[in-house]
Amino acid sequence: MREEKNQNQTFVRDFILLGLLDPNLYGFLFLTLILISFMLTIMGNTVLILLIHFDIQLHTPMYFLLRHLSLMDILNISIIVPNLASNFISGRKSITFAGCGLQIFLYLIFECAECLILATMSYDRYVAICHPLRYPVLMNHQISVLMTAGCWLGGIINSTIHTTYVLFLPFCGTRVIDHFFCEVPAMLKLSCIDTSQYEGGVFVSSVIFLLIPLSIILASYSQILRSVFHMKSMETQKKAFSTCSSHLVVVVIYYGSAIFTYMRPKSYHTPGQDKVLALTYTILTPMLNPIIYSLRNKDVLCALRKFSGKILTHRNEYFFKN
Repeated sequence: MREEKNQNQTFVRDFILLGLLDPNLYGFLFLTLILISFMLTIMGNTVLILLIHFDIQLHTPMYFLLRHLSLMDILNISIIVPNLASNFISGRKSITFAGCGLQIFLYLIFECAECLILATMSYDRYVAICHPLRYPVLMNHQISVLMTAGCWLGGIINSTIHTTYVLFLPFCGTRVIDHFFCEVPAMLKLSCIDTSQYEGGVFVSSVIFLLIPLSIILASYSQILRSVFHMKSMETQKKAFSTCSSHLVVVVIYYGSAIFTYMRPKSYHTPGQDKVLALTYTILTPMLNPIIYSLRNKDVLCALRKFSGKILTHRNEYFFKN
Protein backbone atom coordinates (compact mmCIF):
# COMPACT_ATOMS: atom_id res chain seq x y z
CA MET A 1 0.00 0.00 0.00
CA ARG A 2 2.84 2.38 0.88
CA GLU A 3 4.57 1.72 -2.45
CA GLU A 4 1.33 2.38 -4.37
CA LYS A 5 0.82 5.62 -2.44
CA ASN A 6 4.34 6.79 -3.28
CA GLN A 7 3.78 6.02 -6.97
CA ASN A 8 0.54 8.01 -6.95
CA GLN A 9 2.28 10.96 -5.28
CA THR A 10 5.02 10.84 -7.91
CA PHE A 11 2.44 10.79 -10.70
CA VAL A 12 0.58 13.74 -9.16
CA ARG A 13 3.80 15.77 -9.24
CA ASP A 14 4.11 15.22 -12.99
CA PHE A 15 2.78 17.76 -15.49
CA ILE A 16 0.82 17.10 -18.67
CA LEU A 17 1.85 19.01 -21.79
CA LEU A 18 -1.08 19.26 -24.19
CA GLY A 19 1.37 19.99 -26.97
CA LEU A 20 1.09 21.91 -30.19
CA LEU A 21 -0.20 19.35 -32.68
CA ASP A 22 -3.24 17.12 -32.96
CA PRO A 23 -2.53 13.45 -33.77
CA ASN A 24 -3.75 13.60 -37.37
CA LEU A 25 -2.38 14.09 -40.88
CA TYR A 26 -2.15 17.88 -40.55
CA GLY A 27 -0.35 17.51 -37.24
CA PHE A 28 2.13 15.10 -38.81
CA LEU A 29 2.80 17.47 -41.73
CA PHE A 30 3.31 20.40 -39.37
CA LEU A 31 5.64 18.29 -37.24
CA THR A 32 7.62 17.48 -40.40
CA LEU A 33 8.04 21.21 -41.10
CA ILE A 34 9.18 21.77 -37.51
CA LEU A 35 11.72 18.94 -37.77
CA ILE A 36 13.03 20.34 -41.06
CA SER A 37 13.42 23.75 -39.39
CA PHE A 38 15.15 22.04 -36.48
CA MET A 39 17.66 20.27 -38.75
CA LEU A 40 18.32 23.46 -40.75
CA THR A 41 18.93 25.34 -37.51
CA ILE A 42 21.34 22.72 -36.18
CA MET A 43 23.23 22.40 -39.48
CA GLY A 44 23.37 26.13 -40.25
CA ASN A 45 24.58 27.15 -36.80
CA THR A 46 27.00 24.21 -36.53
CA VAL A 47 28.60 25.09 -39.88
CA LEU A 48 28.90 28.69 -38.75
CA ILE A 49 30.59 27.71 -35.47
CA LEU A 50 33.06 25.46 -37.33
CA LEU A 51 33.89 28.14 -39.90
CA ILE A 52 34.54 30.74 -37.20
CA HIS A 53 36.69 28.27 -35.27
CA PHE A 54 38.86 27.11 -38.18
CA ASP A 55 39.18 30.28 -40.27
CA ILE A 56 41.66 32.67 -38.66
CA GLN A 57 40.24 35.63 -40.60
CA LEU A 58 36.99 35.24 -38.65
CA HIS A 59 38.76 35.48 -35.29
CA THR A 60 37.34 38.92 -34.56
CA PRO A 61 35.02 40.21 -31.80
CA MET A 62 32.06 40.28 -34.20
CA TYR A 63 32.35 36.60 -35.11
CA PHE A 64 33.21 35.65 -31.54
CA LEU A 65 29.81 37.04 -30.52
CA LEU A 66 28.16 35.40 -33.51
CA ARG A 67 29.59 32.01 -32.53
CA HIS A 68 27.98 32.29 -29.09
CA LEU A 69 24.68 33.34 -30.68
CA SER A 70 24.77 30.19 -32.80
CA LEU A 71 25.56 28.07 -29.75
CA MET A 72 22.62 29.57 -27.86
CA ASP A 73 20.28 28.86 -30.78
CA ILE A 74 21.43 25.23 -31.01
CA LEU A 75 21.03 24.61 -27.29
CA ASN A 76 17.71 26.40 -27.03
CA ILE A 77 15.97 24.60 -29.88
CA SER A 78 17.44 21.27 -28.74
CA ILE A 79 15.63 21.35 -25.40
CA ILE A 80 12.24 21.97 -27.03
CA VAL A 81 11.83 20.32 -30.45
CA PRO A 82 13.03 16.75 -29.61
CA ASN A 83 10.67 16.63 -26.64
CA LEU A 84 7.83 18.03 -28.77
CA ALA A 85 8.41 15.40 -31.46
CA SER A 86 8.77 12.57 -28.95
CA ASN A 87 5.50 13.45 -27.22
CA PHE A 88 3.67 13.63 -30.56
CA ILE A 89 5.00 10.32 -31.88
CA SER A 90 4.68 8.35 -28.65
CA GLY A 91 1.45 9.94 -27.49
CA ARG A 92 3.01 10.39 -24.05
CA LYS A 93 2.25 13.89 -22.82
CA SER A 94 3.53 13.76 -19.24
CA ILE A 95 6.71 15.45 -18.12
CA THR A 96 8.22 15.03 -14.67
CA PHE A 97 8.41 17.85 -12.17
CA ALA A 98 12.22 17.80 -12.41
CA GLY A 99 12.12 17.64 -16.21
CA CYS A 100 9.81 20.63 -16.38
CA GLY A 101 12.00 22.59 -13.98
CA LEU A 102 15.13 21.77 -15.99
CA GLN A 103 13.41 22.83 -19.22
CA ILE A 104 12.40 26.18 -17.72
CA PHE A 105 15.88 26.74 -16.29
CA LEU A 106 17.78 26.00 -19.51
CA TYR A 107 15.28 27.75 -21.78
CA LEU A 108 15.44 30.98 -19.75
CA ILE A 109 19.25 30.91 -19.70
CA PHE A 110 19.52 30.65 -23.49
CA GLU A 111 16.70 33.08 -24.27
CA CYS A 112 17.87 35.79 -21.85
CA ALA A 113 21.53 35.41 -22.86
CA GLU A 114 20.52 35.67 -26.53
CA CYS A 115 18.56 38.86 -25.88
CA LEU A 116 21.67 40.42 -24.36
CA ILE A 117 24.14 39.15 -26.95
CA LEU A 118 22.03 40.50 -29.83
CA ALA A 119 22.32 43.94 -28.23
CA THR A 120 26.07 43.42 -27.83
CA MET A 121 26.37 42.51 -31.51
CA SER A 122 24.54 45.68 -32.53
CA TYR A 123 26.92 47.73 -30.38
CA ASP A 124 29.86 45.99 -32.07
CA ARG A 125 28.53 46.96 -35.51
CA TYR A 126 27.87 50.52 -34.34
CA VAL A 127 31.47 50.95 -33.16
CA ALA A 128 32.90 49.29 -36.29
CA ILE A 129 30.96 51.51 -38.70
CA CYS A 130 30.58 54.79 -36.80
CA HIS A 131 33.92 54.79 -34.94
CA PRO A 132 36.25 52.56 -36.98
CA LEU A 133 39.46 54.17 -35.71
CA ARG A 134 38.49 53.53 -32.08
CA TYR A 135 37.25 49.99 -32.73
CA PRO A 136 40.45 48.24 -31.51
CA VAL A 137 40.10 50.08 -28.20
CA LEU A 138 36.31 49.98 -27.71
CA MET A 139 35.73 46.45 -28.98
CA ASN A 140 38.81 44.24 -28.68
CA HIS A 141 38.89 40.51 -27.90
CA GLN A 142 39.12 41.00 -24.14
CA ILE A 143 36.09 43.28 -24.08
CA SER A 144 34.08 40.89 -26.27
CA VAL A 145 34.90 38.01 -23.90
CA LEU A 146 33.77 40.05 -20.89
CA MET A 147 30.56 41.08 -22.66
CA THR A 148 29.78 37.50 -23.66
CA ALA A 149 30.46 36.26 -20.12
CA GLY A 150 28.12 38.98 -18.86
CA CYS A 151 25.38 37.80 -21.23
CA TRP A 152 25.69 34.20 -20.01
CA LEU A 153 25.88 35.26 -16.36
CA GLY A 154 22.84 37.52 -16.71
CA GLY A 155 20.86 34.65 -18.24
CA ILE A 156 21.90 32.24 -15.47
CA ILE A 157 21.03 34.64 -12.64
CA ASN A 158 17.65 35.57 -14.11
CA SER A 159 16.82 31.93 -14.87
CA THR A 160 17.74 30.78 -11.37
CA ILE A 161 15.46 33.37 -9.77
CA HIS A 162 12.42 32.65 -11.94
CA THR A 163 12.81 28.87 -12.03
CA THR A 164 13.09 28.71 -8.23
CA TYR A 165 9.98 30.84 -7.76
CA VAL A 166 7.84 29.00 -10.31
CA LEU A 167 8.71 25.53 -9.03
CA PHE A 168 7.78 26.50 -5.47
CA LEU A 169 4.34 27.75 -6.49
CA PRO A 170 1.44 25.69 -5.11
CA PHE A 171 -0.30 23.97 -8.02
CA CYS A 172 -3.87 23.14 -7.10
CA GLY A 173 -6.04 20.68 -8.98
CA THR A 174 -5.06 20.16 -12.61
CA ARG A 175 -1.44 20.03 -13.71
CA VAL A 176 -2.27 20.25 -17.40
CA ILE A 177 -0.10 22.81 -19.20
CA ASP A 178 -1.75 24.03 -22.40
CA HIS A 179 1.57 24.49 -24.21
CA PHE A 180 4.22 22.45 -26.02
CA PHE A 181 6.91 23.08 -23.41
CA CYS A 182 7.16 24.31 -19.82
CA GLU A 183 7.02 28.10 -20.12
CA VAL A 184 6.50 30.47 -17.21
CA PRO A 185 3.28 32.25 -18.40
CA ALA A 186 1.57 28.92 -19.08
CA MET A 187 2.54 27.54 -15.67
CA LEU A 188 1.34 30.61 -13.78
CA LYS A 189 -2.20 29.72 -14.82
CA LEU A 190 -1.97 26.49 -12.80
CA SER A 191 -1.17 28.24 -9.53
CA CYS A 192 -3.93 28.59 -6.96
CA ILE A 193 -2.47 31.73 -5.36
CA ASP A 194 -2.35 35.34 -6.49
CA THR A 195 0.75 35.75 -8.68
CA SER A 196 0.29 39.44 -9.48
CA GLN A 197 3.34 40.40 -7.39
CA TYR A 198 5.48 37.86 -9.21
CA GLU A 199 4.13 39.09 -12.55
CA GLY A 200 5.55 42.47 -11.58
CA GLY A 201 8.94 40.78 -11.25
CA VAL A 202 8.50 39.21 -14.69
CA PHE A 203 7.72 42.67 -16.06
CA VAL A 204 10.94 44.07 -14.56
CA SER A 205 12.95 41.19 -16.04
CA SER A 206 11.30 41.80 -19.40
CA VAL A 207 12.35 45.44 -19.29
CA ILE A 208 15.95 44.42 -18.53
CA PHE A 209 16.22 41.57 -21.03
CA LEU A 210 13.82 42.71 -23.76
CA LEU A 211 13.05 46.42 -23.83
CA ILE A 212 16.53 47.74 -22.94
CA PRO A 213 18.38 45.44 -25.42
CA LEU A 214 15.82 46.25 -28.12
CA SER A 215 16.32 49.98 -27.47
CA ILE A 216 20.10 49.54 -27.75
CA ILE A 217 19.70 47.66 -31.03
CA LEU A 218 17.36 50.24 -32.54
CA ALA A 219 19.61 53.11 -31.40
CA SER A 220 22.72 51.40 -32.79
CA TYR A 221 21.17 50.66 -36.17
CA SER A 222 19.72 54.15 -36.44
CA GLN A 223 23.22 55.58 -35.97
CA ILE A 224 24.61 53.06 -38.47
CA LEU A 225 22.01 54.01 -41.07
CA ARG A 226 22.67 57.68 -40.39
CA SER A 227 26.38 57.17 -41.07
CA VAL A 228 25.70 55.10 -44.18
CA PHE A 229 23.32 57.76 -45.49
CA HIS A 230 26.21 60.24 -45.64
CA MET A 231 28.36 57.88 -47.72
CA LYS A 232 28.83 58.90 -51.34
CA SER A 233 28.70 55.40 -52.83
CA MET A 234 25.12 54.41 -53.75
CA GLU A 235 26.13 50.76 -53.98
CA THR A 236 27.48 50.83 -50.42
CA GLN A 237 24.30 52.53 -49.23
CA LYS A 238 22.06 49.92 -50.86
CA LYS A 239 24.10 47.06 -49.45
CA ALA A 240 24.08 48.57 -45.95
CA PHE A 241 20.35 49.28 -46.05
CA SER A 242 19.66 45.73 -47.25
CA THR A 243 21.77 44.21 -44.49
CA CYS A 244 20.42 46.44 -41.72
CA SER A 245 16.81 45.98 -42.79
CA SER A 246 17.11 42.17 -42.77
CA HIS A 247 18.74 42.29 -39.32
CA LEU A 248 16.04 44.57 -37.99
CA VAL A 249 13.20 42.43 -39.36
CA VAL A 250 14.47 39.37 -37.48
CA VAL A 251 15.14 41.44 -34.35
CA VAL A 252 11.65 42.95 -34.35
CA ILE A 253 10.05 39.53 -34.86
CA TYR A 254 12.12 38.00 -32.06
CA TYR A 255 11.77 40.75 -29.46
CA GLY A 256 8.23 41.67 -30.47
CA SER A 257 6.87 38.17 -29.94
CA ALA A 258 8.76 37.77 -26.65
CA ILE A 259 7.58 41.16 -25.38
CA PHE A 260 3.98 40.33 -26.28
CA THR A 261 4.30 37.06 -24.34
CA TYR A 262 6.07 38.18 -21.18
CA MET A 263 4.82 41.74 -20.70
CA ARG A 264 1.11 40.97 -20.71
CA PRO A 265 -0.85 40.20 -17.52
CA LYS A 266 -1.72 36.54 -16.96
CA SER A 267 -5.41 37.20 -17.58
CA TYR A 268 -4.70 38.36 -21.16
CA HIS A 269 -2.90 35.18 -22.20
CA THR A 270 -4.59 32.62 -24.45
CA PRO A 271 -3.04 29.21 -25.23
CA GLY A 272 -3.31 29.66 -29.00
CA GLN A 273 -1.53 33.03 -29.01
CA ASP A 274 1.18 31.84 -26.63
CA LYS A 275 1.95 28.78 -28.76
CA VAL A 276 2.20 30.76 -32.00
CA LEU A 277 4.39 33.41 -30.37
CA ALA A 278 6.60 30.74 -28.78
CA LEU A 279 7.10 29.12 -32.19
CA THR A 280 8.46 32.45 -33.42
CA TYR A 281 11.24 32.91 -30.87
CA THR A 282 12.05 29.23 -30.25
CA ILE A 283 12.04 27.81 -33.80
CA LEU A 284 11.70 30.50 -36.50
CA THR A 285 14.36 33.02 -35.46
CA PRO A 286 17.03 30.40 -34.57
CA MET A 287 16.63 29.09 -38.13
CA LEU A 288 16.86 32.58 -39.65
CA ASN A 289 19.82 33.82 -37.59
CA PRO A 290 22.59 31.92 -39.46
CA ILE A 291 21.10 33.05 -42.78
CA ILE A 292 20.67 36.70 -41.84
CA TYR A 293 23.83 37.21 -39.80
CA SER A 294 26.29 35.06 -41.72
CA LEU A 295 25.32 33.47 -45.04
CA ARG A 296 24.75 36.93 -46.52
CA ASN A 297 28.20 37.96 -45.27
CA LYS A 298 30.99 37.85 -47.85
CA ASP A 299 33.64 36.95 -45.26
CA VAL A 300 31.65 33.91 -44.12
CA LEU A 301 30.91 32.87 -47.70
CA CYS A 302 34.61 33.14 -48.54
CA ALA A 303 35.46 31.00 -45.50
CA LEU A 304 32.80 28.48 -46.54
CA ARG A 305 34.27 28.21 -50.03
CA LYS A 306 37.77 27.67 -48.63
CA PHE A 307 36.50 25.09 -46.15
CA SER A 308 34.58 23.25 -48.88
CA GLY A 309 37.65 23.34 -51.15
CA LYS A 310 39.79 21.76 -48.44
CA ILE A 311 37.25 18.98 -47.92
CA LEU A 312 37.08 18.26 -51.66
CA THR A 313 40.88 18.27 -51.91
CA HIS A 314 41.26 15.79 -49.06
CA ARG A 315 38.53 13.60 -50.54
CA ASN A 316 40.18 13.56 -53.98
CA GLU A 317 43.58 12.78 -52.48
CA TYR A 318 42.06 9.89 -50.53
CA PHE A 319 40.22 8.65 -53.64
CA PHE A 320 43.33 8.63 -55.84
CA LYS A 321 45.46 6.98 -53.15
CA ASN A 322 43.00 4.12 -52.95
